Amino acid sequence: MLGAIDRSRFDVIPVGITRDGAYVLEADDPARFALDPAHLPEVVDNGTRVAWPTSASSRELTVTDAAGTRSLGDVDVVFPILHGRFGEDGTIQGLLELVGLPYVGNGVLASSLGMDKHFTKTVLEGAGIPVAPWVTVTRAGLASDPELWDRRMHSLGLPVFVKPARAGSSVGVTKVADWAALSAALDTAFAEDGTVLVESGVVGREIECAVLEGRDGTPQVSVAGEIVMTGREFYDFEAKYLDAPGVELVCPADLGDGELFELQRIARRAFEAIGGQGLARVDVFLTGEGYVVNEINTMPGFTPISMFPTCWLNSGLSYPELITELIEVGHATGAR
Repeated sequence: MLGAIDRSRFDVIPVGITRDGAYVLEADDPARFALDPAHLPEVVDNGTRVAWPTSASSRELTVTDAAGTRSLGDVDVVFPILHGRFGEDGTIQGLLELVGLPYVGNGVLASSLGMDKHFTKTVLEGAGIPVAPWVTVTRAGLASDPELWDRRMHSLGLPVFVKPARAGSSVGVTKVADWAALSAALDTAFAEDGTVLVESGVVGREIECAVLEGRDGTPQVSVAGEIVMTGREFYDFEAKYLDAPGVELVCPADLGDGELFELQRIARRAFEAIGGQGLARVDVFLTGEGYVVNEINTMPGFTPISMFPTCWLNSGLSYPELITELIEVGHATGAR
């Protein structure tokens, strides 16, 4: 994404976050963060420390390094390209709200809702949007009455998907086709989060579409893309980000006009149901009975092979144009 920003219009201050939570000034080098299957990029502690504005009356960033503290200038808008906890769950969005900085994407509520699969489903179900049956379990609950939770999970039938409630990019997700594998799948998911979803497997085509908040606040929905499995169990991290084999992304998906219209209506309704702002990717299954929403990603993948930019490219919006649109809408929206 860094390489797609229009440098004739925007000056970029790349800020990285280390594993320890330090904000560091990064080199403005797109190749630095290229996804390589043999070596995933990592933000290392280079000794710099970026400080956010000291009050909402300022938009100045500063950096401290071996030479002392200096200004990085005023910031017009922040583009938080972050996945997972502390990135798309409303926490960084809350920090930006507190210091009064405009930012790209969803606000605190929509971000936290979209990050938590249980509450996403609860809200969508309340809005009359079909979702797959699920059971939400905690480690403490499972330990207190294992027979009860075992019955509830088995009532879903096979196969099931076991997912951390609050993790992104398919991390910690396991497809279970034999109940003997359930315990190990739960352990894998609990390693990522204290709350886990066991979700009924849905038989259908896996379809995704992208949503953009228009200048007037009206959500615009892209054409659809389809994920076709040709050799993998499901669309996992390696397929999403590392272009691993066994998955084919087809965009635009082969849908009739009525099917596309209904998908776009559901995607728009789902975006509105969580209080969406800025952008989202809505993932659904097209079954014999219609669409079932799988989840909403409030900060979808932004690599050139990701479905979000691909859907907009096939809707007539290039990758650089998409980035510009998001920045300008984020700036116009201002701090929520």
